[in-house]
Amino acid sequence: MLFTLGLLLLLTPFPSFQTTTNQKRDHAGSNVTKTSTVLTLLKPKTTSKQILRFPFPTECSQELLNGALESGEVDIYPQGKEGQAVRVYCDMETDGGGWTVFQRRTNGKTDFYRTWSDYKAGFGNLSEEFWLGNDRLHNLTSMGPVGLRVDMRSGNDTVYAHYTNFSVASEEKNYVLTASGYTGTAGDSLRYHNGRSFSTRDKELDSLGIHCARNYMGGWWYKNCYKANLNGLYGTNSNNQVSKLVIWIDWKGKDFSIPFTEMKFRPSRFSPATHG
Repeated sequence: MLFTLGLLLLLTPFPSFQTTTNQKRDHAGSNVTKTSTVLTLLKPKTTSKQILRFPFPTECSQELLNGALESGEVDIYPQGKEGQAVRVYCDMETDGGGWTVFQRRTNGKTDFYRTWSDYKAGFGNLSEEFWLGNDRLHNLTSMGPVGLRVDMRSGNDTVYAHYTNFSVASEEKNYVLTASGYTGTAGDSLRYHNGRSFSTRDKELDSLGIHCARNYMGGWWYKNCYKANLNGLYGTNSNNQVSKLVIWIDWKGKDFSIPFTEMKFRPSRFSPATHG
């Protein structure tokens, strides 16, 4: 009898022991999982500068390639390395995005009848009306082939002009404009100004010396005097000021002031279809 009882005890499983063992294993596994989680959290974070395609973007198309998909203000680095940043407005939506905006007229809050030094340095508010500055324009359009886009709007009527070849010369060369290779819907008014020096109210460089900047109240690449005057006097189409207003003759003629204009550039090599 005792022998039979002992044999039964040896053959009977010990559920309490196995349960405890399993609990310990599960607990140990839980510890491993927690430890792995802690180690993951303790890994040094990769900074945005380390993973960006262009850590120091020189213009807005590089910022777009970095993943910035919304239009707005950003810092760029014209030298392509750490240093003095330039605050600009990027249009990330029009025709594939990546445009660096250098001029906007939209509400008349900013005076564009300014001096040479004002246009050299830039002025205005990036979120409203502004001119980026002729020195910056020269530097940014000298880094490689650049295209220009001019967007204009009046109510629901919108047009654009695109130029495949755009640059602004140095101050020593009077910020001479190069704009050629037109396509678009606005008409080629800027062709008239191709190759002209920049003029302001205190430094007239128009070809015939007829004081275009003073007579038409803007800073621009005047010739004799204009077919486009996007930096002219902002306002309504009053009879006594009509010729001094914001004009693009090939679109609205010389007697209509355009309510919204925006000028912007982008590297010619940029392809909207493949930027992603």
